[in-house]
Amino acid sequence: MYQPQLLATDLVIGESARWHDGRMWLSNWGAQEILAYDPEGHREVITRVPTTIPFSIDWLPDGQLLVVAGPEQRLLRQEPDGSLVDYADLTGLPGGLNEIVVDGRGTIYVNGGADFYPDEGVAPGFIAAISPDGAVRQVADGIAFPNGMAVTEDNSTLIIAESFASKLTAFEITDDGGLTDRRTFADVLADGICLDAEGAVWTPSWYENESCCLRVAEGGKVLNRIPLGQAGFACALGGADGRTLFMLTADWHMDEDFMDNLDRLTTGPRTGQLLTTTVSVPSAGWPNHR
Repeated sequence: MYQPQLLATDLVIGESARWHDGRMWLSNWGAQEILAYDPEGHREVITRVPTTIPFSIDWLPDGQLLVVAGPEQRLLRQEPDGSLVDYADLTGLPGGLNEIVVDGRGTIYVNGGADFYPDEGVAPGFIAAISPDGAVRQVADGIAFPNGMAVTEDNSTLIIAESFASKLTAFEITDDGGLTDRRTFADVLADGICLDAEGAVWTPSWYENESCCLRVAEGGKVLNRIPLGQAGFACALGGADGRTLFMLTADWHMDEDFMDNLDRLTTGPRTGQLLTTTVSVPSAGWPNHR
């Protein structure tokens, strides 16, 4: 079993972990910040986002940063002068936004839902695709709280965490960026995810009544388990050889609703942490293949 090491503290809730340009990037929910950490833990505030949460990040093929502003239903692009401008009109989608991934062909996938906390058995979540020419269309629905997404190295498969269904779901990607052939990848509670070169998914989870980061194969076999000590929110593979696993955690209380947790973490001690460990199989696919 791998043992995590502490790289950084003083986060509210770290989300949307991404390895990019030699650093680990993340959204610091509750502080309205996009942060980047070098391998020694030195921190830079990249930008402050004047929106509410959730917000998630990825990059266009030309290296421009994209930021999802969730309830506002906006996709923002960072300009060379650091300002944030709207990149695409997403107001026609059926609800607020959550996560983003940009595949190797430049297609942007965002997900969201009309109600992130639906009644039991209701799955209002969706996935939308934004093509390189700016066209926006919904490509999947019926997602039970859409969360982290990843795309395989060959751009053939998209995997999404359906957190309220406690499973990872896979879709085949068509030539025009659409999604088809929906299937269950693994029955496991999942959040922000990443892929490795053997096709396995790393995800924060609860397993045998313990908060941990799991490496899961298609079909559901748990290959590795890393204890976290606090609730996990996202993970990413990076480092010089793609074998450093970065994990974001915070002291989350499962018996409180989202805003109660966030209000407590924003006004009280910042419990969020960035943990690392070295794993044997390197990163692959999108995000993090930058």
